[in-house]
Amino acid sequence: MILFHPNQPDFSHLDEKSKELMVKTIEFFEKKGKVKLKHDDHERVWYADFLEFQKQAQAFATLMTPSGYGASDSRWDSSRNCNFSEILGFYGLAYWYTWQVSMLGLGPIWNSKNEDMRKRAAQYLQEGEIFAFGLSEKEHGADLIGTDMMLEKKADGTYIADGDKYYIGNANKAAMVSVFGKMKDSGQYVFFVADARRPDYKLIKNTTNSQNYVAEFLLENYPVASNEILDMGRDAWDSSLSTIAYCKYNLGWASVGMSTHALYEALNHASKRKLYNMYVTDFPHVKQLFVDAYSRLVAMRLFTARASDYMKSASAEDRRYLLYNPMVKMKVTMQGEEVVNLIWDVIAAKGFEKDMFFEMAARDIRALPKLEGTAHVNMILINNFIQSFLFESKEYPEVPFQEKSNDEFLFNQGATTKGLKNILFHDYNLAYAKKDLPNIRVFKEQIDTLKYFLKDSPLEKAQTRDIDFMLPFGEIFTLIPYGQLVIENAIHTNLPDEILDQIFDFMVRDFSKYALQVYSKPSATGKQLENLMKMIKKPITDENRYNKVWQEHVFTLAGVYEMKP
Repeated sequence: MILFHPNQPDFSHLDEKSKELMVKTIEFFEKKGKVKLKHDDHERVWYADFLEFQKQAQAFATLMTPSGYGASDSRWDSSRNCNFSEILGFYGLAYWYTWQVSMLGLGPIWNSKNEDMRKRAAQYLQEGEIFAFGLSEKEHGADLIGTDMMLEKKADGTYIADGDKYYIGNANKAAMVSVFGKMKDSGQYVFFVADARRPDYKLIKNTTNSQNYVAEFLLENYPVASNEILDMGRDAWDSSLSTIAYCKYNLGWASVGMSTHALYEALNHASKRKLYNMYVTDFPHVKQLFVDAYSRLVAMRLFTARASDYMKSASAEDRRYLLYNPMVKMKVTMQGEEVVNLIWDVIAAKGFEKDMFFEMAARDIRALPKLEGTAHVNMILINNFIQSFLFESKEYPEVPFQEKSNDEFLFNQGATTKGLKNILFHDYNLAYAKKDLPNIRVFKEQIDTLKYFLKDSPLEKAQTRDIDFMLPFGEIFTLIPYGQLVIENAIHTNLPDEILDQIFDFMVRDFSKYALQVYSKPSATGKQLENLMKMIKKPITDENRYNKVWQEHVFTLAGVYEMKP
């Protein structure tokens, strides 16, 4: 199976203990059943049953405790965390969310050199506790510079915290909340630990209408011990950025998981439904919608899995993941929206029905491009890499696939999240040269045209500061590293050529679509308009290839999975 399938999951890359944990997690949800899953969603029931399961299975403890701080099989290993994230996303965003915000909360703790807090976190993980990341505020959002949370040092060496935090997941029950603020006297940034269970921690309200508890909380004369300080100054600032850099990656897997479940459900419905004396899946436009949705979903999964390899292999000399991670956060989650939109056009009103998983997916898939920095924020970040990626390159050792190891560099990054324009990449042509397929050839022509555009009609300084112009222009650029990693993983997984060529069918169309969007911008110059038109190309159509994808890869998924009642 190319996509995740709960009845036939492929965990061949995992060790036996990790496989067992993934299977147990699937079994928990299948035993819970769709009826209870949907009831808890509609009634906004706090997921105490899932948290009890993960406690008994030691899921969070095994997966989020770095080597040396927990049991022998505990390690922070992105190659298996990906599988866990996908499984949770497959069954519902709420379950993924409590895992995600625990990961965010743990980030500043593992980033710090505070052994007391590291050991406390490891102990709490073994006890099944959850964690929170106290960064954003009601008035300032995630603007770190504007934070109003203040920490004041007392004469006895302890501290008092005062301030409000807003939109903080898990903060109703988190044993450790990593709180970002400033020192009252010096204005230095600081990360410290709070405990939601203490009486002087004031929980104000849940800011959302969901199963999650996304809290507003107030610290008022809240005592902080000296050993509860995680980092100060530049270290605290860097810790916030590096935590977000590796945690926002998980949003892609939530999107992949939800989209996969929605695709199974939509195919099951459409393949059994007759309209005008035809099965819905016999309509030509329905086939096209499903083939597009499937192709985009496979590409999402291939790219996101390969991006984790670059994160695992990162070092001070190799920070390529700082391009691929925001792409997972931005592009993959937006593709998830596109997948759900495509299959929603097939199942139509059925997608609103309360007993369908699709109803949850259609609602929650919208959240992912907007969490952990909006898609716009991440696109601005990505645009830093255009010059170095396209026109400069460096030789690197081959990045291994799905390596079983502790992710050492993630918690030892220091200030390596800055200097983005100095990061060099390996030559993307190496991947594109390994596959000679019709639509990859067309796509390579589009890449050459983009590079010619940048040389012949360079972006003007005002354009680079015009976000409205740079957003679609950045979309054009991201397609190139997206396709590169898709090809790398397609080769590794022996993806059939017909699927890969079908993926580049939509990639060619997307390239043309974004070129037309840039063309429509008021600031585009005459020379740029001329070059943009050259980017607009039609993919190579192949009826045999298309039918093979439909008949052998898409339609065969009908009926293979349906969640137990």
